[in-house]
Amino acid sequence: MGKPTGFKEFARQVPADRDPLLRILDWNEFHEHMPESALKTQGARCMDCGVPFCHTGDMMANMASGCPVNNLIPEWNDLVYQGRWRDALDRLHKTNNFPEFTGRVCPAPCEGSCCLSVIEPAVTIKNIECSIIDHAFEKGWVIPEPPQVRTGRKIAVVGSGPAGLAAAAQLNKAGHWVTVYERDDRVGGLLMYGIPNMKLDKQEVVARRVRIMEQEGITFFTNTSVGKDVPASQLLEDFDAIVLATGSTRPRDLPIPGRNLKGVHYAMDFLRPNTRSLLDSKLSDGNFINAKDKNVVVIGGGDTGNDCLGTSLRHGCKSLVNFEIVEKPSLQRAPNNPWPQWPRVFRVDYGHEEAAAKFGDDPREFCIQTAEFVDDGHGNVKAVKTIEVDWQVMTEGGPPFVPIPGTEKEYPADLVFLALGFLGPEHPVADQLGVKIKEGRGGMSWLDAEHERYTTSNAKVFVAGDCRRGQSLVVWAINEGRGAAREVDRFLMGTTDLP
Repeated sequence: MGKPTGFKEFARQVPADRDPLLRILDWNEFHEHMPESALKTQGARCMDCGVPFCHTGDMMANMASGCPVNNLIPEWNDLVYQGRWRDALDRLHKTNNFPEFTGRVCPAPCEGSCCLSVIEPAVTIKNIECSIIDHAFEKGWVIPEPPQVRTGRKIAVVGSGPAGLAAAAQLNKAGHWVTVYERDDRVGGLLMYGIPNMKLDKQEVVARRVRIMEQEGITFFTNTSVGKDVPASQLLEDFDAIVLATGSTRPRDLPIPGRNLKGVHYAMDFLRPNTRSLLDSKLSDGNFINAKDKNVVVIGGGDTGNDCLGTSLRHGCKSLVNFEIVEKPSLQRAPNNPWPQWPRVFRVDYGHEEAAAKFGDDPREFCIQTAEFVDDGHGNVKAVKTIEVDWQVMTEGGPPFVPIPGTEKEYPADLVFLALGFLGPEHPVADQLGVKIKEGRGGMSWLDAEHERYTTSNAKVFVAGDCRRGQSLVVWAINEGRGAAREVDRFLMGTTDLP
């Protein structure tokens, strides 16, 4: 695919980002666009692999290896190289309902398993994907395509995140009548309120796709909490099938001394109201936690921790530090992390780059265990006490590290954000529908449904996304939404043509 010798002739090139010190002054997306000629050159780097691991979508070492929605990556790389953009769009939409989302927020496990990455930097798959769909919208090629025939069957989808939207899109394509229930005031779930605007524009990207889905015949109800505003039993009466795609929304806590002090918040209690206020009033209503002129500590890494960094910087925080309890990753793959596994290497994301530009250093501190939140005497947090840990020594019967005596330190903190991951979905809707819960260690739980079948203990109820598999990637949620739609269609019709 691409130019036969392109991988030898051309170096990897990614689009430039806006200057960190300038982009923290607004909430606009920070990636620039590449010219078409440069994109064609990058498409030319895709090799004619005997086995293109980029679209395998396997799980290896508990991480995705290759594209979970099995994008036909070599094919649309070749089509971009040839300048056949419309054909590239058709290939992209065969496997991915929302490439404008994944092209912006997916960590690109496809690139981690790219065959070229064994010896050279990987093909810029993610950027080419995003460029195909953005080019298509600019050309007016992405238009509503309502089904020509309706089956008369009705499906309720609970939750409008990536899994719910993917299920709704596929079921509507099959001709069923689909109604999506969302408890927030806007459609999108994680896409709308879990990811900041500078990574994924809400009006220009998310709402645009939702409008198309509405024009295709899908009905959306917002500000509607199933199990509270609408009894789950009513859905069983009114619909032929139900898809639960409620996400993984129970945050992991940090129960240490001082946890109840004012100023210590879950990350999503910071990020969600910020985006809502930005959309409602451009932050003029003040209905959000403001980090302006505050000493901010973010505990936990990953995308959520990084988004807390970027958001705090845009508020104008006074200082910023990010604690990670794990060791600092190496710059290259470790021997126990071979290709095509996802490379567990040191990365600098947008928030780290912005913090370094403003304050002079990467904000991350590794091998740090948070020990206590310090009271200012009035019930507010004023500092965080920490201690370094050694991962080379294991605690017998405990965690795989030990605290290092004499490394205690205190960091000033007016705001602390906990970005420690999630324990699973909330249970009320599942309980009302009679769906079994699968319990795990440490308070974790999932709605019990088999992968690839998505069926539950209630024959009319199917489950997809993070509420079934646990906290994961947007692209896995799309994969599961599509899969659940396929099984719902089979359940209703006896057979299915959905992939």
